[in-house]
Amino acid sequence: MLAASGVDCLIIDMEHGPIDIATVHAMVAATRGTEATPIVRVPWTEHWLVKPVLDTGAMGINFPMISSVELARAGAAALRYPPDGVRGVAPSYAPVRWGLGMADYLKAGEQRDAERHHHRGRGGGAQPGCDPGGAGDRRRGDRLVRPVDEPGRAGAARSSELTALVGEAEVKVKRAGIPLAGVALTAEAARAKRTAGYQMLLVGFDVQMVEAAARGAVAAARGS
Repeated sequence: MLAASGVDCLIIDMEHGPIDIATVHAMVAATRGTEATPIVRVPWTEHWLVKPVLDTGAMGINFPMISSVELARAGAAALRYPPDGVRGVAPSYAPVRWGLGMADYLKAGEQRDAERHHHRGRGGGAQPGCDPGGAGDRRRGDRLVRPVDEPGRAGAARSSELTALVGEAEVKVKRAGIPLAGVALTAEAARAKRTAGYQMLLVGFDVQMVEAAARGAVAAARGS
């Protein structure tokens, strides 16, 4: 239902959600026939976590807690076959998702960076191989600015210092020529971020959507 809602992509969250690799495979398969690009958020930046996810046919990887150039490079290497990376080769569902045979899939992966990935950082310049993209052959990347993950500020209200840090990150991302991404859970937030130059917006979380709809239905039935 979410894939058919008109979203450009869905992020399947293995970091926070109770989702194993079999469920990832089912969720990725459920996006076929829709415009939604399946992107999987892995629990950590480890190549052995990335490999089976890509083999399900996921079209992108979202890495958590990327905070250094070294971690960004490790993430990029996990997406690529040798000699540019460490991904292992085996028959999988991924070529079918791209409409390719295995040989053509491998060739495309080597020549056109077929697997894209998402890198959440602090707004630094682009790193080689870190050109995270939305879908298929869209050669674009983004930095997701998400203030709730600032050290010592989890869940805290935005302070003037944090606002300044976010502004600094936005400037660096734009200067690097990378599309700017962020979270916008309300129409007002979305308008503000679009005005600020954001090109990708995370507009909701399934658990919050279900909770809001359920509470609304109960309140309506009670006449409150």
